[in-house]
Amino acid sequence: MVPKFMMANGKLVRVLIHTDVTKYLEFKAVDGSYVLNKGKVYKVPATDMEALRSPLMGLFEKRRARSFFLYVQDYEESNPQTHKGLDLRTMPMAAVYQHYGLDAQTIDFIGHALALHRDDRYLDQPALSTVLKVKLYHDSLTRYDGLTSPYIYPRYGLGELPQAFARLSAVYGGTYMLNKADATVLYNDSGKAVGVSSEGETAKCKFVVGDPSYFHGKTRSISKVVRAVCIMSHPIPNTDNAHSVQIILPQKQIGRRSDMYVFCCSYAHNVAANNKWIAFVSTTVETSTPELELAPGLALLGPVDEKFVSIVDVHEPLENGAKDGCYISKGYDPTTHFETTVEDVLDIYKHITGKDLDLDSKDPRLAHHQEAM
Repeated sequence: MVPKFMMANGKLVRVLIHTDVTKYLEFKAVDGSYVLNKGKVYKVPATDMEALRSPLMGLFEKRRARSFFLYVQDYEESNPQTHKGLDLRTMPMAAVYQHYGLDAQTIDFIGHALALHRDDRYLDQPALSTVLKVKLYHDSLTRYDGLTSPYIYPRYGLGELPQAFARLSAVYGGTYMLNKADATVLYNDSGKAVGVSSEGETAKCKFVVGDPSYFHGKTRSISKVVRAVCIMSHPIPNTDNAHSVQIILPQKQIGRRSDMYVFCCSYAHNVAANNKWIAFVSTTVETSTPELELAPGLALLGPVDEKFVSIVDVHEPLENGAKDGCYISKGYDPTTHFETTVEDVLDIYKHITGKDLDLDSKDPRLAHHQEAM
């Protein structure tokens, strides 16, 4: 129960296209992307024209933001003429903001709602990564006609992803053993993974890929995440009656060290009963009363029919799997998008194969006919 939206031009979509699994999936656009600013929810501007119309900024700030967005939209890493004298490989992001004269509120939503940083450490880091993240947001928003946010989500929910991969695996002779209780990783005398056992059956292998729950003693807890699952009979207020929406609450707006996230989907994506909405509010635990920390996000939802709260540890592997054949994914962070998770998946792929996955071999537009927007 950790739903996450996908960037329409992001790496996860490129992975799905690369593997041809998109032929078994149907996507629907997410209606809106919003950010909390001074206690109110606003649509996130991502282009120069949206910046001019956004109530987030005053008249003069809109012009400065427009100049920044035009720079990002035109930026090409391989074309020095688009750099306009800025060396983003060495220049910190704070200096880029200063170059365009952006104020603290604008910096807040660009860094957290567009570049999707979870805290402000990025300000002191080289600007290239952040500029490319903002450009990805813009490119995702303009990837397909009619998008009102940069995000897409599978019809019937994320459970369609493993089901689609199972179908694709079967085409190539793969075998799936589903609903196996108490699956246990088996090791040889030297401590290397050699198989998985469950209910008296053993599947032998050269290595095992799995989440931290299967590898006790091989991971460490790095944080805790608190999530509330809320069932509602209405859309989230102030989101233009959206059937699906993401709201990011930047840390400074709610007096925290880390951001808070709201994910909402509904019957329009075939994930809830008719006229029902499901909202998730999540953040990194910072106090001894985690549920109370969710108050700023829950306050945005309006009346809630049912609420369920969980607190989970986020684990990461102690090693990369080269020695023991155990390639372990990291736990899910509180974000409501896949941009951090897919980086972990690609990192595991590189550790297993010794090479990067080439995501540029297929054009994302090839999947356009498979996506119902």
